[in-house]
Amino acid sequence: MLITTLVVTEFMTNCFILGDEATKRAIVIDPGGEGQRIIAEIEAQAFSLVGIVNTHAHVDHIGANRDLKDYFNVDIMMHQAELPVLKVASKMARLFGVNIDQPPNPSRFLEEGDKVVFGNTYLEVLHTPGHSPGGISLVSRSNKSCFAGDTLFAGSIGRTDLPGGDYDTLINSIKSKLLPLGDDVTVYPGHGPATTIGTERRFNPFL
Repeated sequence: MLITTLVVTEFMTNCFILGDEATKRAIVIDPGGEGQRIIAEIEAQAFSLVGIVNTHAHVDHIGANRDLKDYFNVDIMMHQAELPVLKVASKMARLFGVNIDQPPNPSRFLEEGDKVVFGNTYLEVLHTPGHSPGGISLVSRSNKSCFAGDTLFAGSIGRTDLPGGDYDTLINSIKSKLLPLGDDVTVYPGHGPATTIGTERRFNPFL
C-alpha cells in the first residue's frame, strides 16, 4: 500500500492518499481542503481514484469533498451517524472563521466490519465514536496500519467538547477497538505525526 500524506488548510489536517501498488487504484481519506492540490497529487502519481472516505464530518476533514466528487465522480463514504454533523458543516465552518459550500451528501454509509476496497488492497472499518458520533478508524491488518481520524493522536486524544462528543465514549473506543490491534500497528492520525499503538499504550497520558 502506497501512503501519501498532505497536510492541508490552516487546521493542519492530514489528508491521506492511499494507493494499491499493483492496480494504481486509490482512495482519499479526509480531504479537508485544498482540493486542487489533492487532485494534482493524485494525477501526479497516475492513480485512479475510486472513493473518498471521511473518518468524520467535521469541517476540517470534509472541506474538499465537493472538489474531488465533482472532478472524479466517485463515492463519498462515511458513517451514517455523521449525517447530523455534515448537515451543519457550513454553519460550523463559519464559527471557525472559514467559509465553505455545504458539502455533498455521502453515497455510501460505512459500518463496523465493512471493507473499503481499492484494487487488491482493502481497509476494515472500525466504529470509534467519542470525538464525533459516527467517527470511524480504518485498518489495514496486512500493512499493520490504522487511519484513526481524530480518535487518537501522538500523546493525546481527540477533543470531546464539540456537539456529539463524549469523553468516556472516546476512551472506550480507543481501549476496546484500537489498543487490541497490537503494539506494532502504526497509527496515522487526523493531525500531527504518526505513532504506534505500543507507544500510545505506554506513554499517552489519557490512557
